[in-house]
Amino acid sequence: MNIGQARPIASKSGTSGIDKRPVTGPVAVSAPGPKGVGGSGLAGDAIVDTANHGGTDQAVYTYAREDLDWWEQQVGRPLPSGCFGENLTTEGLEVNGALVGERWQVGDELVLEVTSPRVPCGTFAVWLDDHGWVKTFRRAARPGAYLRVLVPGSVAGGDAIRVVHRPTHDVTVALMFRALTTEPELMPRLAAAGDAIHEGLRGQT
Repeated sequence: MNIGQARPIASKSGTSGIDKRPVTGPVAVSAPGPKGVGGSGLAGDAIVDTANHGGTDQAVYTYAREDLDWWEQQVGRPLPSGCFGENLTTEGLEVNGALVGERWQVGDELVLEVTSPRVPCGTFAVWLDDHGWVKTFRRAARPGAYLRVLVPGSVAGGDAIRVVHRPTHDVTVALMFRALTTEPELMPRLAAAGDAIHEGLRGQT
């Protein structure tokens, strides 16, 4: 589990909360409210650019440790948990293969629902000090998943994550990412995810 504070960064905003760092917790997690008003779903976690990040459908960002390990081999440097700006770094969970609308129970109370992939932005590239990062990240199609909070609760490092519901459609996080970035011809397929899809994307499908 990782949370961040607003720290200086050489991006247009001047500060960012992308630098998430591991904490043991427990940390309260709840629905933060709509984009532009609400920030992160995790108490104490900073979202600076609330116009583009955070809010109900991007309350929690999750990335797999296995994918960070893969990226370490590609970029040739250590990538500690939280360095992609993720709130939850998972192990043994298929994040990019998760279905939009899939529900996860984290610990005893918290229930999250998958809404969309992370689409890379310029701040991400600045943070990793790689001007070509946005294109590199898009080609790899290992985006990680945003989730909304269905049932609030607390989360601590090491808590188990259980998949408690899987929809019947075939719209995965990875498929949606490809549709939004490199393969726009896939966009019509996203409609199968229905109301589970990120609110900001529903009119595009």
